[in-house]
Amino acid sequence: MRVKLKGINTVRKRLADGSIQAYYYHRASGTRLQGEPGTAEFLASFEEAGRAAALARSTGTVEWLIRQYKASPAWAKLAASTREIGALDLKACEEKWGSTPLPIVQNPRSRPAFLKWHASLAARHPRAADAKLARLARVFAWGLDWGHISHNPIATFSRAYAADRSDLIWLPEHVAAFEEAGTPELRLALMLALHTGQRQADLLALPWSAYDGKALTLRQGKSRRLVYVPATRALAAALAAAPRRADTILVTPQGAPWAKRRFHEVWSETATAAGIAALHFHDLRGTAVTMLAEAGCTVPEIATITGHSQAHAQRILDRYLARTRTLAESAIAKLDEHRRNRETGLEAGGGGAT
Repeated sequence: MRVKLKGINTVRKRLADGSIQAYYYHRASGTRLQGEPGTAEFLASFEEAGRAAALARSTGTVEWLIRQYKASPAWAKLAASTREIGALDLKACEEKWGSTPLPIVQNPRSRPAFLKWHASLAARHPRAADAKLARLARVFAWGLDWGHISHNPIATFSRAYAADRSDLIWLPEHVAAFEEAGTPELRLALMLALHTGQRQADLLALPWSAYDGKALTLRQGKSRRLVYVPATRALAAALAAAPRRADTILVTPQGAPWAKRRFHEVWSETATAAGIAALHFHDLRGTAVTMLAEAGCTVPEIATITGHSQAHAQRILDRYLARTRTLAESAIAKLDEHRRNRETGLEAGGGGAT
């Protein structure tokens, strides 16, 4: 079915051989369109001309700056999931501030207007309000670096959402409750998270090819760090027993790779059924850090496994260990055993200290 496009000028010219040739132009920009009407090439050419015209009309505005940022390497290097969420935040920013001229933005007196908008959003959704203003502040910071503006009016601001999850770690009873309520597929996801300390997105995308039978090697999507995680005996046994039904290690009960939203829904439903709805998947990452610390690992060793910076790993330990010293002993025993086996092997082989 041919889509009827508006905003096209058709110009017909008589050629030297007497035939009539039609040429098509994007009305707003005057750009000549490629291909014939009804073809994919023509539609793509029309859409590109429209984007170019919109960008030209918005030159010197917040909308223009946002589009320049989204076309930059700074945006391209972000993880796909970060860009997906960021695009939604920036769309809301465009709707509110898109037509605002950049000379107004860079005026220090514009700050109260941005903070007032943030406060109005925060009245109902404080976390979302923080995300939107932070995303806009990042665009302004990029624009400042590249000379598009001379001042970032929201370089700093007070967050409306303050989450304190420092005491929310998975204890033995939590792990047992979730394992009882969860499917084998979710139990494997739980074990991977506890024994590797990796983010949910990285674990859902983790392919079998990343596991060589002894360790997992992966490049983290958010930080782009390459991490090498030796498998504990318990994790190695679980991976050996898991059927390989897809390229990814973690799959649905039907054997298909997980969609992020679906995994979140099923995980949340299982946590609720287990009576631990207050615990999130991300809390397993902090739990893994504290488990490794209780196993005797140093901060550099922990950071090497989880991919945190050493400073960040230390901050996690400061938060978690200050609140509770009771950890998942049944889970950490596997890590202790792995470490003892490694040290025993080094001593038998005449190796140095670990």
